[in-house]
Amino acid sequence: MTIRLSLAALLLSGTTALAQQTDLTIGLQLEPPHLDPTSAAAGAIDSVLYSNVFEGLTRFTETGAVVPGLAASWDISEDGTVYTFTLRDGVTFHDGTAMDAEDVVFSLDRARAEDSQNAQKALFAGIESVEAVDATTVAVTLSAPDGNFLFNMAWGDAVIVAPESIDGIKQTPIGTGPFKFAEWRQGDSIRLEQNPDYWGEKPALSEATFKFISDPTAAFAAMMAQDIDAFAGFPAPENLPQFEADPRFNVLVGSTEGETILSTNNKMPPLDNVLVRQAIAHAIDRQAIVDGAMFGLGTPIGTHFAPHNPDYVDLTGQSQYDPEKARALLAEAGFADGFTTTLKLPPPSYARRGGEIIAAQLRQVGIETEITNLEWAQWLEEVFRGKDFGLTIVSHTEPFDIGIYARPDYYFQYDNPAFQTLMETLGATADPAERSALLAEAQQIIADDYVNGYLFQLAFPTVADARIEGLWQNAPTQATDLTGVRWTE
Repeated sequence: MTIRLSLAALLLSGTTALAQQTDLTIGLQLEPPHLDPTSAAAGAIDSVLYSNVFEGLTRFTETGAVVPGLAASWDISEDGTVYTFTLRDGVTFHDGTAMDAEDVVFSLDRARAEDSQNAQKALFAGIESVEAVDATTVAVTLSAPDGNFLFNMAWGDAVIVAPESIDGIKQTPIGTGPFKFAEWRQGDSIRLEQNPDYWGEKPALSEATFKFISDPTAAFAAMMAQDIDAFAGFPAPENLPQFEADPRFNVLVGSTEGETILSTNNKMPPLDNVLVRQAIAHAIDRQAIVDGAMFGLGTPIGTHFAPHNPDYVDLTGQSQYDPEKARALLAEAGFADGFTTTLKLPPPSYARRGGEIIAAQLRQVGIETEITNLEWAQWLEEVFRGKDFGLTIVSHTEPFDIGIYARPDYYFQYDNPAFQTLMETLGATADPAERSALLAEAQQIIADDYVNGYLFQLAFPTVADARIEGLWQNAPTQATDLTGVRWTE
């Protein structure tokens, strides 16, 4: 009897030990400043919440394709100005309230309102009206046809929120996604739990914890010790060969929509002089930055456009590394003895490491930079909103975002009416060949104006436990989509 009980206990113990793991701890370098993706420019919010907690009418897949989200389908009027969305049945927010057409009206009207705090308010500028036809039908009327409209509705800034929960959204986000917000330990982690009432396919994970580790050395130590299960956007590319040689881990290196640029304040003297901006462009050795800051991960760019996009134009030759030409341009602009400006750097490794290299390169042509390292919230306040900077380094990870150059009040303050008109024409153009021609012209204009120092397209390395599958390799938007992630044993 004792032997039989011991055997049964052993078998039970073995069964428990082999139980499938359903929780995940994943590292990210940046912590969100708050948790409302519809009122901040911080991509770190989408890194945690996009598709996991919040959903839009449409959504991006890993390939960058736009597919149905909360809208099951849509019809477009013959003149291209009215989009009639049919919403999915039975969708509820995490607080149990129904998601219906009125919530869509509220979300889109809030995003486009005069006092809107939405960082991508321009996405909604073409909306003339939003009407709830019935509980599951919404009609959106545009002032003019917009071939990008369904694409725009897939951004994290366009997710659907509810008026009942909007007041607490920055600390307690309530969406419709497959995971519910559970806990935020500020300075440490955010924990999500599976939503048992999700309208779609249930995720394999029962819960997920996003652990924020800003220091690359600490990120390496945490992965090697397996204190975390994965790290999306691993910040220490020099350590990737060690993980690749270790059978415990799987290394994914994908592409992003992240144009990493030396952002330039186009209204701050002497940076308001195109000759000075051109000199800066020729003072920068892009490949040295990619090699020194990113250990070879990254593709040099010459304009604000992703190299993997079929409409990309390679303009890197227009701003080749040429220190002598840079010095000559500075002299022509009246700054033969150089000048001093600020270089404000946010936390990511590409900015902090790249900033030191760029500062040294600019010094070689007579430009001195006063480096200030900022935390993400400080950067958003001083640089993005306050426009209090000369130079900064940031990766623009939003998809297909060349349209930001048509916004004179955007943080780098580029104001070119011809470019703005071109973007309006692009928005009203549906023919693929015509769009390609317009996009080529747009890339050339901002390259000719040397609006910013175009550095490289950001790579996206992820290190994960080898037993994990379903993580996105590429990053078509700043998201850590966990809907398809599972443990294989």
